[in-house]
Amino acid sequence: MRNTLKGLLFASPWLIGFLGLTLYPIVMSFYYGFTSFNAFQPPKFVGLDNYTELFHDDLFWKSMRNTLFITLLGTPLNLAFALLAALLLNLKVRGMAAYRTLFYMPTIVPIAASTLLWIWILNGQYGLLNTLLSKLGLYAPSWLGDPVYTKPSLLIMGVWAVGNVIVIFLAALQDVSAALYEAAEIDGASTLRKFFHITLPGISPIILFQLIMQLINGFQYFSQAYLVIGSSGGLNGAQIGGPENSLLLYAVYLYHNAFYYLKMGKASAMAWLMFICVGVVTWAVFKGAKKLVTYGGE
Repeated sequence: MRNTLKGLLFASPWLIGFLGLTLYPIVMSFYYGFTSFNAFQPPKFVGLDNYTELFHDDLFWKSMRNTLFITLLGTPLNLAFALLAALLLNLKVRGMAAYRTLFYMPTIVPIAASTLLWIWILNGQYGLLNTLLSKLGLYAPSWLGDPVYTKPSLLIMGVWAVGNVIVIFLAALQDVSAALYEAAEIDGASTLRKFFHITLPGISPIILFQLIMQLINGFQYFSQAYLVIGSSGGLNGAQIGGPENSLLLYAVYLYHNAFYYLKMGKASAMAWLMFICVGVVTWAVFKGAKKLVTYGGE
């Protein structure tokens, strides 16, 4: 008992933080989802009214569609680019350490700073990208002003900052047994056959992990969209999500309900709906990947 008490004492900073800053907010958010609560007055139980209001809210469905667009397109795009970059960075050429550093550097730049940089690059009038496109005689769209191009702009920002995924893929590639490649070469296997029959099965657990993490991050996408909306003056008024609410992602709308409209109950209901959605998607990915993922020894 004395040793147990000593262990709990040393673990108490983490236990207190977990109970007070994680478990308690989770439990209370579940309760607030069934109440009318503005953070200043006591919550009033309203049953399923918050969920009913959400299902009849056009902006809620708009935010869902925008989030699905970012998640379903951004996830495969980020993974494909990260894997391609990792394959290139796994080659044995001179100066590879410098190349790996360059690919990883964007991930150490704070999100706010990198987003502000991209806002300048994608500016429709004097941005660096449109200046280059104009000199090449190509069409220069209003990236952050045209609702057709706002979400693709976020996808570009996301691809630029996949350095962490690249590093993990690179480590996985270097862990694939070289003997398998040597045996395949003796059998006359082409580069593509080695990639699909050795490389992909060898790193499939890492691909599954990154797929799940990218899906979760996509559903929770917030910072870049919020900063881009703010730069266009779309945080207030009818267009709270930028041009034609094209940047009104789920997390952005949740934030507006909680801290702009002070509808904490509605925001809590949105958070739990997202939790259920992410849980279902994660379960489905695990179930669907059982026959596609090869673990060590299999």
